[in-house]
Amino acid sequence: MLRKAVAESVGTAFLPTAVIGSGIMGERLAGGNVATALLANAIATGATLVAIILAFGPISGAHLNPAVTLASPGGIPWREVPGYLAGRVAGAFAGVAAAHLMFGEPLFFVARHVRAGSAQIFGEFIATFGLLSVIWGCVRFRSSAVPFAVGEFAIRSNCCS
Repeated sequence: MLRKAVAESVGTAFLPTAVIGSGIMGERLAGGNVATALLANAIATGATLVAIILAFGPISGAHLNPAVTLASPGGIPWREVPGYLAGRVAGAFAGVAAAHLMFGEPLFFVARHVRAGSAQIFGEFIATFGLLSVIWGCVRFRSSAVPFAVGEFAIRSNCCS
């Protein structure tokens, strides 16, 4: 179980590092063109997800998301769920800190963008349902495609939300 929790922690750390890092870099390099920054961030996020799932999937399943752990095809024993969640929380904090350090930002700070309300909750529900549908469909019919399908889903959902 320790190996799985560490894999989830490291995989999770890479994800916010890539998402936040590419967001900062995209904003800095896009010259004010928000569409270009969003596209760069979405592509980097999708590609990173593919790499993380390919690297850590054989060890922990590379769930990277509590909903994926809880709805995992084949199921995860309940005794393992706390290890997955603890690894993810630690990895998320480490990944955020790493991205901020790489770009000279304060280690941790309160976001400047308000992301709250019923529209945000509904969007998260739709994104989670879509992610689980992609995973379940691929696992059932073509499991080798899961990393690529999840990466593509991330690109499209980031560009369209």
